[in-house]
Amino acid sequence: MSTIEGAAASGRPAEIHHEHRDVTGGWLRPAVFGAMDGLVSNFALIAGVAGGRVHHQVVVLTGLAGLAAGAFSMAAGEYISVASQSELAQAEIEVERRELERRPEAEELELAQLYEARGLEPALAREVARQLSRDPEEALGIHAREELGVDPGDLPSPVLAAGSSFLSFAVGACLPVLPYLLGATNIWPAAALAAVGLFTAGALVSRVTARSWWYGGLRQLALGGLAAVITFAVGSLIGTNSV
Repeated sequence: MSTIEGAAASGRPAEIHHEHRDVTGGWLRPAVFGAMDGLVSNFALIAGVAGGRVHHQVVVLTGLAGLAAGAFSMAAGEYISVASQSELAQAEIEVERRELERRPEAEELELAQLYEARGLEPALAREVARQLSRDPEEALGIHAREELGVDPGDLPSPVLAAGSSFLSFAVGACLPVLPYLLGATNIWPAAALAAVGLFTAGALVSRVTARSWWYGGLRQLALGGLAAVITFAVGSLIGTNSV
């Protein structure tokens, strides 16, 4: 008798020897994107203004304004995006709910055909669909997951997404401004801190992907550095021509 058969015969729950990370939560993507965007965009903004040879207080004002404007913009955009996505999913779930109320037999047959298409024997597929359809709420959740790819009880929260985006953007955008707030008068301390932040952020992101930490760190450093170099060059060109 196999391990699976033995567990089934004894009624014991199967032992699970692995865990999965949460890949559907509503906070990870906006938090990661917010921190990266805050760091890259504000560092590039500061580099562009510093390249124009303005007073360091102007750079501070620009960095703080970029932090505030970017954080609120990111939060508002995330809220609207996630709220619209959730509202669309809820509307489609309601369509499925009405179908289950009006035509339960047809929906049960649809579920049976779906399981049959996945390899179950026709009789077994019909029995599985019959048993799963006995509870209307359970049936609704199964149809939503199978047909829409969403879980009615685990839709992303727009408030959580907006809050994560706001805070992470603010933290990322604060790094290149911090040296100026502590008394720096040129771009180099900000560039050094931003470089450390870019590499660290890229390395941390690699912890939730299959990439190595050094690859993720170097990739983010290269992309952020390129953005800052381009904007610094544009600022230097415009600043020089305007003198």
